[in-house]
Amino acid sequence: MKKLTLLLITFSFLFILSACSQEKTKKSSDSSSAASRQTSETPGNFNFDSKTVTLNSGYQMPVYGLGTYSLHGKECKTSVTAALNNGVRLIDTAHAYGNEKEIGEAVRSSDVPRKEIFIITKLYPDQFSDPEAAIEEALDQLDLGYIDMMLLHHPGNGDVKAYKAMEKAVKEGKIHSIGLSNWYIEELEEFLPQVDTVPALVQNEIHPYYQENDVIPYIQEHGITVQGWYPLGGRGHTQELLNDPVISKIAEHHDKSSAQVILRWNLQKGVVVIPGSSNPEHIKENTELFDFELTDDEMMQIHDLDRGEKHDWY
Repeated sequence: MKKLTLLLITFSFLFILSACSQEKTKKSSDSSSAASRQTSETPGNFNFDSKTVTLNSGYQMPVYGLGTYSLHGKECKTSVTAALNNGVRLIDTAHAYGNEKEIGEAVRSSDVPRKEIFIITKLYPDQFSDPEAAIEEALDQLDLGYIDMMLLHHPGNGDVKAYKAMEKAVKEGKIHSIGLSNWYIEELEEFLPQVDTVPALVQNEIHPYYQENDVIPYIQEHGITVQGWYPLGGRGHTQELLNDPVISKIAEHHDKSSAQVILRWNLQKGVVVIPGSSNPEHIKENTELFDFELTDDEMMQIHDLDRGEKHDWY
């Protein structure tokens, strides 16, 4: 009887050990699978060799580009031309900027094939009441055959209706990818259940003094790429940011400019950058981001600069 009891105890113990081992293996496998998905599929993980990110729409987008807010007329066309001549292939504009026509002209005048250039534009809330007409207007103004990415500029009355019109335009081949600008966690939680297509991109103000360290992971966990406007702080704040002693010291260590350090910091956080400039030298400088890497300590030093200091009202 004692032997039988001992055998039963031994069998039970071995069964428990086996079950625990299987569970541990399963968790390890699940963890490995999750890590693999995080590495290969999350849009926040950029390909630094190709300098692109694969959007959830399946299209590839450059991880750096040119912002064109406040650029108009000849200055706008000259800036876009300088950007294209220096390897920039992402141009960001909007209906509200009033320069879609000039950007289209600069692209058409370039020797760079249209298919290699990624154009982002946006619908403003005053266009949400008739989004179909607004989409056609953008297509006409740019005159580039199609739009690579269209965003809603910020939340407003009729934004769901406008987004659904963009979804329809994607099916018609007029737009390749769609997304949102100036949407944060609360707005996304309300908006996403009302639409069929997960945005490919969310574009928000992001810079060392306004880092959105809670918002960026939330967006990326939904398989959405993050893009930052005002990466250098925006009008009236750029010089303060570029002269920040922490950033300046890191820049000196890498023999880089403060602007390059800030842009590289964004890229390593998985944030696409679209600095605006009309200066050809600065435009070129803003492309030279791939021959150095910030250390974890340097990333944390910049992380600690966050003030929650927004520089625009969006």
